Formats: sequence, C-alpha cells, structure tokens
Amino acid sequence: MALKSTIFKAELSIADIDRGYYRDHSLTIARHPSETDERMMVRLLAFALHANDALAFGRGLSAEDEPDIWLRDLTGAIDEWIEVGLPDEREVRKACGRARAVYVLAYGGRAVDLWWQNVHASLERQERLAVAEVPSEASRSLSQLANRTMRLQFTIQDDHVLVADGETSVAVELRNRKSLSRGR
Repeated sequence: MALKSTIFKAELSIADIDRGYYRDHSLTIARHPSETDERMMVRLLAFALHANDALAFGRGLSAEDEPDIWLRDLTGAIDEWIEVGLPDEREVRKACGRARAVYVLAYGGRAVDLWWQNVHASLERQERLAVAEVPSEASRSLSQLANRTMRLQFTIQDDHVLVADGETSVAVELRNRKSLSRGR
C-alpha cells in the first residue's frame, strides 16, 4: 500500500518591501512521504519570495513535468517556473524553454556547491534562469518551524528574509548564484 501525503495548513503574512507586496495567503501543502520538513519549508520560502494570487504548487515530487511552484497567465502560458533543491540540469534547460522565467532555490550546504560546479557552465547561458541558495543553517532552522498548522510572517528586503511564527524567528540571507539576464 502506498503511503499518502501529509497535509499541512499554513497562514502566511507576506511583506515584500522590494516588490511592494503585502498580502496574506492561506495554503494547503501536501508533503510527499519522501519529502523532509526542510524541503517543505524551503518550498514555503520560495512561495513567499514569488507570492502572487495566481501562484500555485505543482503536483509534487512524483510529477516530473511540473515545477514545485508555478505562475501561469490567463492563457495558460507559464510566467514563472520555480524549483526547490538541486534539479537536474536538463530539466532546468527544458523549463527555460517553456517558461518566461525559471527560478531555482537551492539548499543543502556543500551539495549546492558541488551541484553548481557541475551545472554552472551549461546553466550560465540560460538567460531566463535565476539561481539563489538558502544557507544550510537557515534551511535547517526553517525546518524547526514546521507544524501541521502554521502561522508564519515573512518580511523580505534585499535578499534578506525574516521568517517568524510568533515565538521564533529565522533570518535567511539568500546567496545569489545567477541572475536573470533578460530584464525581468
């Protein structure tokens, strides 16, 4: 018998000073049995960084043809394709052909350095791609905030994110590995 996803509820209060975006979002997150709290919380961070009323989670780890999070326009075209972790280089290049912008939010400490070393030459040429890294101590601290029901506040400014749950706060300083090349 296959294991079922665990359902989490999250109330996000997002204050993105850079974009002038101030909104609350009520989310239902299905955590795949093989997904860790750390990965799920980095997905929530990615959602907050790109928050939009039309932003949606993909079908999850078992769906190779969908991102972790995406933003589609009214015609169904993909505006933003957002991956969390260390995705396969070929899949990232394919996503760059399908979406107006592709974002990778990498985490995993030393594994990020090794992954970037292996894919850098190929991915550096992708104009529609941006890659940022969540430091390992920050992603581990975020995992401590994971609960079946969460109320989280995200304050975002200049690649700095403060995530708080009312009792604990986690500072995340994103490390930019690659920026979008085409005026996005």
